Amino acid sequence: MQPLMKTYPITAAEYLEAEKTAEVKHEFVNGYVYAMVGASRRHNLLTVSLATLLNTHLKGTRCQVFASDMKVRAGGKNDTMFFYPDVMVVCSHPSDETPKDPYVEEAPKLIIEVLSPSTEQYDRLGKLAAYTQIARLEEYLLVDQQDMLVDLYRRSGEQWQLTQLKKGDQLVLNSVELELPVADIYRDVIGVV
Repeated sequence: MQPLMKTYPITAAEYLEAEKTAEVKHEFVNGYVYAMVGASRRHNLLTVSLATLLNTHLKGTRCQVFASDMKVRAGGKNDTMFFYPDVMVVCSHPSDETPKDPYVEEAPKLIIEVLSPSTEQYDRLGKLAAYTQIARLEEYLLVDQQDMLVDLYRRSGEQWQLTQLKKGDQLVLNSVELELPVADIYRDVIGVV
């Protein structure tokens, strides 16, 4: 990824303040800001499908579903990164404090990225490395927009295990206690370009 804004580092505080009035969303990686590109119809439909399935399933719980416009803070202790996941689920606990920033989540249980040709490699490598540093994250799901294929990364102690699923398989999201056929994600997307 190449920075599309300033080519010199800015602080996280400068980024967060500028993002409140930005006409285009940007992601932030250790001082560098990257403009986000638009998404295809399939990408948008998959994002809406996933958010709808999750929102319907989680109604009446302490969990909230966010789609595309909520930032998440990611990375390890030596990193400062902010991304806009396609879908994110945050479940509060009675002991949780009010979030510090109404525009940023810091403790999601589930993050979903719909893969695009231009960002797939970064979603699979860079974001995987950053997201798996989030202490409360339990699962990271990558959804292919061309074929009925999903990759589920699940925390298992200090390790992350990968399960690859295709059409005909059952997707089990332990983080939100949801089980559904992979085909359900793609139901309203088939045939759309």
